[in-house]
Amino acid sequence: MMQSRMKNPAAVLPGAMQSIQGLLKATEAGGVEGDVLELVHLRVSQINGCSACVDGGVKTSRKAGVSEDKLATVAAWREAPYFSDEERAALALAEAATRLADRPDAVDDGIWDTAATYFDEKQLASIVLMVGVTNLFNRLNATTRQIAGAWG
Repeated sequence: MMQSRMKNPAAVLPGAMQSIQGLLKATEAGGVEGDVLELVHLRVSQINGCSACVDGGVKTSRKAGVSEDKLATVAAWREAPYFSDEERAALALAEAATRLADRPDAVDDGIWDTAATYFDEKQLASIVLMVGVTNLFNRLNATTRQIAGAWG
């Protein structure tokens, strides 16, 4: 039986969860379609191996209207035919910003410039903030072994 090591740290410290939820809410103000932000969240969570966030991400992606084809292939978005060029640009940016140590120029100009052809500065800020908040949640949840599905 899987068991978490402790409650999520953001739930233990007063005000932490509300602050993180405020950041998450701010991502919605950038004008990026909700389904794109959900795909970003899901892909980042897959990269980081956060089962609680992958589980939650699939559920919220469905609610946002992400197709089952996209949910099934987001880990292989480069090869799957279901993604728009805009979604691919967001996913490339999300992957690069998550895998910072994988190359010397983590988010190279090509990745950034491609994303900037589809998203304005406010939208880019939204995507980058979603990547950051998701990485924060992933690190909290994976470190403390939060259980997939335990939050409803």
